Amino acid sequence: MKRIINFLFFIIVCCGYMQAQEQQQQDTIVVARDGTGKYRTIEEAVESVRAFMHYTVTIYIKNGLYKEKLVIPSWVKNVQFVGESAEGTIITYDDHANINKMGTFRTYTVKVEGSEITFKDLTIENNAAQRGQAVALHTEGDKLMFINCRLLGNQDTIFTGSEGTRLLFTNCYIEGTTDFIFGPSTALFENCVIHSKRNSYITAASTPENIEFGYVFKNCTLTAAPGIDKVYLGRPWRPYGATTFLNCEMGEHIVPVGWHNWGKAENEKTARYAEYGSKGPGANPKARVGWSKQLTDKEVRNYTIENIFKDCSNWYPYK
Repeated sequence: MKRIINFLFFIIVCCGYMQAQEQQQQDTIVVARDGTGKYRTIEEAVESVRAFMHYTVTIYIKNGLYKEKLVIPSWVKNVQFVGESAEGTIITYDDHANINKMGTFRTYTVKVEGSEITFKDLTIENNAAQRGQAVALHTEGDKLMFINCRLLGNQDTIFTGSEGTRLLFTNCYIEGTTDFIFGPSTALFENCVIHSKRNSYITAASTPENIEFGYVFKNCTLTAAPGIDKVYLGRPWRPYGATTFLNCEMGEHIVPVGWHNWGKAENEKTARYAEYGSKGPGANPKARVGWSKQLTDKEVRNYTIENIFKDCSNWYPYK
C-alpha cells in the first residue's frame, strides 16, 4: 500500500512539474487592447518572457493602438512580435528631443536591446510634432529582423545604434524627413519603400572604419511626398559612413549629385558611397559626386549575404 501511495505521489509531482513547464514555455502569447488576449499591453507580455530562452516564443498582437514606450531588454531573445496587420497593429509614442532637453537617444518608441528578435506585420511610430529628433525604432541587439513592417516618423526615424550588429528589413515601408536612417550597424534593406517627407537626407551612416558594410539597400523604391524635389541619398554622420544602393528605383526627388559631405571636405576622402543599377528619374550616375562610386559587375558580386552578414549568414531566412 505504501508503495502505491508513493507511486501516486510521484505521478502527481511529475504532472505538476510538467504543467509548470508548459506554463513557463509558452509558444504564443496574445496581446489585445480590448482585453481578449492574455495581456492588454506589449510591455506586460515582454515581462512574462523568460530570460535567454532556447526556444522561440511568439507575441501575437491584435489590431489596436498601443501607446507604449517599449524596451525589449538585453536578456530577451528568440521572440517574434507578430501583429494582426501592418496597418492595424500600431505601437506609438510622441517623445522628441526638445522635451525637457531629452536629446535624441531617449526619444524612442521601441528600443530593442535583445538579440535574435523578429518584428512582423506591425507599425512602429513616433508621432511627435516636428520639433527635433524623434526616434521611432532604436536597435542595440544583433540579428534583428523586421518583416512587412511600417516604420513611421520624421527626423531620425530609425537609429541602428550599436556597431557590429546585423539587421534585416524586408518588405518594409520607412518614412521620415532628415537622416531618418542613421547609425553604425550593418543593415540590409530589401524590397522596401523609402519615403521622404521633406527636402533633406535619407541616410546618415556612422559605420566604423573596420566594418566593410554599413547600409545596403537592395531592390528598394525611393518615393517622396508631393512638392519634395531635393533629397540626398546620404551624408556621413561619421567619416567612414558606408551606404550602397543596389538595383533601386529612384524618384525625381533625388538630387543629381546624390550624396552630401556634411559640410566637411575631408569626409570625401573616407566616406564609402556606392550604387549599382539605379533606375528611374533619380538615377544619374554621370552626375553623381566624384567621390562616390558606381560599382562594376565584378564588385557587386561581393555583396552576398555571406559577406554582408559575416558569421551569421545562416540566420538570413530568404536564401
